[in-house]
Amino acid sequence: MARTREFDTEAAVSRAMELFWARGYEATSVRDLTGHLGIGQGSLYAAFGDKDGLYRAALEHYRTTLAAAALRSLDEGADARSAIRTMLVERLRIAVEQDGRGCLLVNAVCERLPGDPATRRTVRDVQDASQRALADVLRVAVERGEIPAASDPQTLAAFLVTFLNGLLVSSKITPDVRALEPLVEVALAALG
Repeated sequence: MARTREFDTEAAVSRAMELFWARGYEATSVRDLTGHLGIGQGSLYAAFGDKDGLYRAALEHYRTTLAAAALRSLDEGADARSAIRTMLVERLRIAVEQDGRGCLLVNAVCERLPGDPATRRTVRDVQDASQRALADVLRVAVERGEIPAASDPQTLAAFLVTFLNGLLVSSKITPDVRALEPLVEVALAALG
């Protein structure tokens, strides 16, 4: 008779996400994971297949929690600039925590590509969703007259996603919000 799983897989994925985020994929061993999660190796393999399966689950958890929250925050601003500024600064604040751990997805790209097509797909999905959400905010901003009518919301959204990725890499080098936040204002100037 098969044993029932004796641990909360969602909590395990969340904790694994934190460990991968702090150390990266390569520097995190199965032994590190089982110790950090407080589960046996057999339980890890039964629940996730292998280390890579748990990594995929951790990336997906990041996507559905932190990345999704960033996109929801775009709906909370009174105007496009304020909403985008808030989202960029909040992402920066999270990235500089714990001595500049950066963004799990950007870290994954830097560590795992080009050799990991699954990571590429996951990150591309997140970037596409971010770009669509930003383009929607920017389209409304054009309609309200907040940014010039000649602005291309798609191109501006692609620029902002690219800028954010660079900012998140820079946060690992300079984990200081005060030093990097002025760059957000430079990026917002591109909105016209």
